[in-house]
Amino acid sequence: MNDTTPTPLKKTALHAAHVALGARMVPYGGWDMPVEYSGITAEHLAVRTAAGLFDVSHMGQIELAGPNALAAVQHITTNDASKLQNGQAQYSALTTPEGTFVDDVLVYRFAEKHYLLVVNASNIEKDHAWIAAHAPEAGEVAIVNSSDRYALIAVQGPKARGIVQKLTAVDLSTIKYYWFAHGEIAGVRGTLSRTGYTGEDGWEIFVPPQFATQVWNALLEAGKPEGLVPAGLGARDTLRLEAAMRLYGNDMDETSTVLECDLGWIVGWNKAEFTGKAVLDRQKAEGVAKKIVGFEMLDRAIARHGHAVVHDGATVGVVTSGTHTPFLKKAIGMAYVPPALAAAGTELTIDIRGRQARAVVVPMPFYKRPKA
Repeated sequence: MNDTTPTPLKKTALHAAHVALGARMVPYGGWDMPVEYSGITAEHLAVRTAAGLFDVSHMGQIELAGPNALAAVQHITTNDASKLQNGQAQYSALTTPEGTFVDDVLVYRFAEKHYLLVVNASNIEKDHAWIAAHAPEAGEVAIVNSSDRYALIAVQGPKARGIVQKLTAVDLSTIKYYWFAHGEIAGVRGTLSRTGYTGEDGWEIFVPPQFATQVWNALLEAGKPEGLVPAGLGARDTLRLEAAMRLYGNDMDETSTVLECDLGWIVGWNKAEFTGKAVLDRQKAEGVAKKIVGFEMLDRAIARHGHAVVHDGATVGVVTSGTHTPFLKKAIGMAYVPPALAAAGTELTIDIRGRQARAVVVPMPFYKRPKA
């Protein structure tokens, strides 16, 4: 007899805090996560105008250490990690030999021989197995899935720095975008990283899971006068889409290359080698067969993931992400189309459950935060 018992959902260290706050919980990547508290629109607008507090502890952390750590990171990721200094991070990708995505990752340089990769929640085991199989091709290296050692809390929005600064002696004004520092926050030793996934300035804070609730509650209290609200995965998705940040499993996967995803800027083209380099070099020289673009709907309709892009009666592409955004108040999305249809101003037709709706290609990102 087959065992059909479903696998229990994993819970972050902040699960009880979300339930106490009345969050609506949903399964996501094998985790029981808050999708919204006060409503996706309210949370989205709070992040754009003040600040939002996110639990992103479901994300994974994989560490590489030893004399060959840099060589290993260089071999398995696209970006040039040799340019990183201690305390600096970069956006990068784990790629297959075909130049497609195993995952998109953040690479942190903790020390000359110690790197941490932050990976997507649903990919933790897959990524760890991939790294364990391929990183040693560059030399002996210690590889540890240290996801259980970290809780990750994000404070995002124009008031984020002031809120976090109330709780730490680390001078946050000295930390540049995509840099980080170790120090205490709310009396807990952690790492404060000026990174995020919303299009706003903000901080992602690594702390031991047993102290996550202490830090979360302190941030809620410190942010209350500034308009900070707890925010769920729903707002995180609409925010990242306005900022044209790709989502693994929607906008990128093992069927799309880094160049097809229009992320050539995360490739270290001058690196001697990395997994998938030959294919990406060829695509850079010869062009790609498909390309991701941003679009706005011209007709009153919302395109969603999986909707077909039609041209001259034939399906030529597919929508990867789409929504009606609370801040821009537009129906927007991203789609893969042939390069001939990728120029800004090109009209597209999207099949929305049998209805043909017009859209137009527009430059990305859809939203850019105002300069300070």
